[in-house]
Amino acid sequence: MAFTFNFDIPLQTEETNDKENKDGNGKDVDLKCSDTSATEQTKTKNAIEHEPLLDPLSHIENWVPETITVGALPPLLCLNESVFEKTAHEREDSEEILAKTLNQNSDLITGVYEGGLKIWECTYDLLEYIDDEGETFTGKRVLDLGCGAGLLGILALKRGAIKVDFQDYNSTVIEQLTVPNVFLNCEDDDDDDDDEETGEKNSSPPSKRKALNTSHKLLDHCGFFSGDWNSFLTLMQNKPSSPKYDIIFTSETIYNRDYYSSLHSVFCGLLAENGIVYLATKSHYFGVGGGLHLFKKFVEQNEVFQIKYLKDVEQGLKRHVVSLTFKK
Repeated sequence: MAFTFNFDIPLQTEETNDKENKDGNGKDVDLKCSDTSATEQTKTKNAIEHEPLLDPLSHIENWVPETITVGALPPLLCLNESVFEKTAHEREDSEEILAKTLNQNSDLITGVYEGGLKIWECTYDLLEYIDDEGETFTGKRVLDLGCGAGLLGILALKRGAIKVDFQDYNSTVIEQLTVPNVFLNCEDDDDDDDDEETGEKNSSPPSKRKALNTSHKLLDHCGFFSGDWNSFLTLMQNKPSSPKYDIIFTSETIYNRDYYSSLHSVFCGLLAENGIVYLATKSHYFGVGGGLHLFKKFVEQNEVFQIKYLKDVEQGLKRHVVSLTFKK
């Protein structure tokens, strides 16, 4: 798809942004780690937890996998974006976002589709940072927030994470892209499984064995969620044992300033005390108004997290990888 946005949001100056965090009398509004009812974003899509199908690929026609390799990281499999786009009319899509994005030739339609079908540049920046640092995720609980294709969460799963939850705004993205991608990568891992009793390679029929093994792996180690961030946070906090994540990945999610408060609330509500958020982003999103400078200013005003620059990319539009951790 072409790199286009379908927003009607004027660019904001720093002066305008300063006014946004003040009340009608010009006094500073204390956002901090407020609950979601205090944030300015209205719920637009209720959160849903998705149960993965036994074999999600069997419900997708004409799927073509591709392999993504970054440095020494394990290869990551995902559905080919071009083939996915060309076969969009064949796919189940209760939200009708596939037709809308094609008709409007847009990668983002605010409140309707938030770009999850495209792998954006900054995801690769974050993968490269993980490769450079040699980071593994053994024993970690991980959230891939605004996951899209789910590459960051899949990497964590392949590198030892005990639990990875995937969240995206659109249910179509989760069902038609994220879950199949996770299945592809779990299936790849199952190829090397030995029979537990004999120690020999498992000779069961591949399709049946892989589907059963992969389904169990998804249910045991993964969760899949769609909906807006306020609703997602409420859903997770209402669980009998509300999860806290050691790591939250999020890439290209600060393009719209209207979402900053709800994103910040998710970090506050779901990050473990000693956890870390890895955020990959462009310096500025032209035509939309968001970017790292404005988000950093928002974070600093709330005085909950400290933000640290980890990686800068100068090619093309300037991009960054930063971390957020709770202030001590």
